[in-house]
Amino acid sequence: MLNKAQIQFCLEQIEDMFPDAHCELHHSNPFELTIAVLLSAQCTDALVNKVTPKLFEKYKTPQDYLNVTIEELQDDIRSIGLYRNKAKNIQKLSELVINEYGGEIPKDRDELTKLPGVGRKTANVVVSVAYDVPAIAVDTHVERVSKRLGICKWKDSVLQVEETLMKKIPKSLWGATHHRLIFFGRYHCKAQNPNCPECPLLSICREGKKRMNQKEKKLTQKR
Repeated sequence: MLNKAQIQFCLEQIEDMFPDAHCELHHSNPFELTIAVLLSAQCTDALVNKVTPKLFEKYKTPQDYLNVTIEELQDDIRSIGLYRNKAKNIQKLSELVINEYGGEIPKDRDELTKLPGVGRKTANVVVSVAYDVPAIAVDTHVERVSKRLGICKWKDSVLQVEETLMKKIPKSLWGATHHRLIFFGRYHCKAQNPNCPECPLLSICREGKKRMNQKEKKLTQKR
């Protein structure tokens, strides 16, 4: 496991690599962001961003999603995985936002998780990006990077990863670190073929060292 100084080194290096890391889901308000994050479950941000321009042009308010049939909404997001269930959640979410929150997305994470289709990760993204509330959303990239580097344990659950990061990273850096870890995992420390040879963190990365040693052994065996 990395110590405090090593974690700080990692965060500084990742910041140097991705100083402009940000939420890549296109949106113009908290409601659109909530819908976009909901749609991104088990789907890439890039695909969601192909769908949302027309979607957000057609549906501007929660009521707009309730003014169409479920079949019509399904057709509008059909290219996105799990579109049937997501369409159902969007309509239920819209109804609850209107009836319980005056048509506005709540700023409290616990209130957000009461909305259909909104889990802890989605809620953390919304409060952090839309309302600038300190939070760390643990998606597949954040979890993978945290465990590979040794900031968290391999056996940790998603919640344990979030709690560990919150303990080890200054609160003022939660939001920025969340985006930087995502960019690092999405564009450098990828699930398949991470760029270990050119990684500035290789000297302290347990996974990187392991992969490089395995690669060296294979090369030796071929000689």
